[in-house]
Amino acid sequence: MTDRSDIIRRLARIDTCALSDALDKLGLKGQVTHLPQRSGQGRIAGVATTFKVGPGDPPPGPPRHLGTTAIEASGPESVIVIEQSSGVEAGCWGGLLTRGAIARGVAGVVADGPVRDIDEARELDFPIFTNKTTCFTARGRVVDQGTNLDVRLGDLTVSAGDYVIADKSAVIVIKPGDVDRVLAAGEEIARREAGMIKAIEAGMPISEVMGGNYEHMLQEG
Repeated sequence: MTDRSDIIRRLARIDTCALSDALDKLGLKGQVTHLPQRSGQGRIAGVATTFKVGPGDPPPGPPRHLGTTAIEASGPESVIVIEQSSGVEAGCWGGLLTRGAIARGVAGVVADGPVRDIDEARELDFPIFTNKTTCFTARGRVVDQGTNLDVRLGDLTVSAGDYVIADKSAVIVIKPGDVDRVLAAGEEIARREAGMIKAIEAGMPISEVMGGNYEHMLQEG
């Protein structure tokens, strides 16, 4: 397998639409389309550090605020992925956590659930992708149920160490065992689309550029 840092650099150069096409071509799932970018600019790519939030008792041990364990387990190649699908309106992320993540060099956060202090994240230009914002604190409502366990983004399961790429179109999750072939297919799709852009700019009619070869691109070997 290719070096992880090199994989992340290469993934960051491919938009999520091309990666989605690559997943389709290979018969894989990994597209998440209900988590828009609420703060920060540009595409992010990294490996998942996960945690889950919900009502109940926290894990045993000294009390820790939710998300702090995940932040301290993360670094510059990390994307923190959070599940807070409990139905309780309470933040699974907030301004102090954003500052803690920035201090660790975290690439960004993907949260299926409410996020607080989104204006602060915007002021800090920190990328957060989430389906909901809120003012409600987690304190007294929900707890951190564990770090680096499997979490859900809609109907997709994300595990610690999965590759995560996100931009304003979607979030893409790729399993480590699939990443080499998804990356190769994605780079080829991006290369072919770049050639089509050049053809359009050179004056070729769009019906020719997007003809039969384009329509069958995902079925080709």
